[in-house]
Amino acid sequence: MRDISRRGLIGLGAGAAAAVGLAACGTDHHDGAASGSGSGGKKSGGSDAPSAPAKLIGDGSTADTGKQPNQPAKPVPLEPGETPPQFVVFSWDGAGEVGNGLFPRFLDLAKQHGAHMTFFLSGLYLLPESKKRKYLPPNNAVGASDIPYLSDAHIRLTLQNVRRAWLEGHEIGTHFNGHFCGEGHGSVKWWTPKQWRSEIDQAKAFVKEWRTNTGWTDLPPLPFDYEKELVGGRTPCLLGQDNLLPTARELGWRYDASSPGLNQDWPRKRHGLWDFPLQAIPYPGRKLPVLSMDYNIMFHQSQYSTKAPAVNYPGWRNQAAQAYISGFERAYTTNRAPLFIGNHFEHWNGGIYMDAVEDAFKHIAREKEKGSDVRLVSFRQFADWLDVQRPEVVQKLQGLTVGQQPTGGWKQFLAA
Repeated sequence: MRDISRRGLIGLGAGAAAAVGLAACGTDHHDGAASGSGSGGKKSGGSDAPSAPAKLIGDGSTADTGKQPNQPAKPVPLEPGETPPQFVVFSWDGAGEVGNGLFPRFLDLAKQHGAHMTFFLSGLYLLPESKKRKYLPPNNAVGASDIPYLSDAHIRLTLQNVRRAWLEGHEIGTHFNGHFCGEGHGSVKWWTPKQWRSEIDQAKAFVKEWRTNTGWTDLPPLPFDYEKELVGGRTPCLLGQDNLLPTARELGWRYDASSPGLNQDWPRKRHGLWDFPLQAIPYPGRKLPVLSMDYNIMFHQSQYSTKAPAVNYPGWRNQAAQAYISGFERAYTTNRAPLFIGNHFEHWNGGIYMDAVEDAFKHIAREKEKGSDVRLVSFRQFADWLDVQRPEVVQKLQGLTVGQQPTGGWKQFLAA
């Protein structure tokens, strides 16, 4: 694993900085030994097979297979006085599988509980290192990257899991490519809208041309048209959103998940896109909150150490899980703002953050399975729901602050 201390943290706005203090870093290289969906409610299809014969696109790396399987029922507007659902989105930065079994582990977990997630795929994870000179990162040397290229074996595993994820109803977004952070000239923090367009075009090309770049003919195509599938992303280290948004809007994206450290409020739009931030959530045992991402919790517990003394692991695992659960419970019992949780497929500190995410996921899933209106969805599915709501209803929801209960209860608050 690379030394994450080289990667740096990003700043927050004054209010968020006072509350959280840190912001998330992006995906790192994965370690670990080799090893071997959904939103809740009624789904439109129960099969994991494509809904139509594949129509190959380009070199056959991707294919249009029709409507995505395993999607929730079409969203409808809230009825007057109806309580809004509690939405929870688990998302994954990088989304590479390197033989540690974390990608399929959480696909299995989602399928078991009828949940959907968002996987922000790094385009570079489908480009062999032998073809690295195809990557022209803005303000960096040809082929440069601050995350490692994957081995051929791990590219194959990533392709298999991305294909499975989409067929099981999950969303494939983007984490872009080389993951350049910090304050230096090459950081995404300084990229112009034109440079973001170049980075996005390359990220899409690496997904749409993996067959040409690898020469492999024994794997099936990814079962989606990435030009249509890609409607949102998360920037490396949550940097550069201001210049990304105009480009994302031109491309027809529907949301961006790159804002750091905002409160658990109902989201608003920026530049015409839904702004889905990582959030400040309660941090058990501390006065100040923590950002809703595994990396930030890890940093607060062990600073830059990813291999801290194992005696700390049980307490840290519980603290991390309870942070996510506290964020869920606060929203669920008050303003019903969505909870957004960011993750990486990493074995930091013995893998306790993956265990904590699973603990929190199961807690939330149990609430859903009790019949309560909890929905474990992808960002795209949540945007679908927001887009069909009446503007005046969304505006009223946005008026509730973090932890604020609706005046007179939901029936009165959202009355016609």
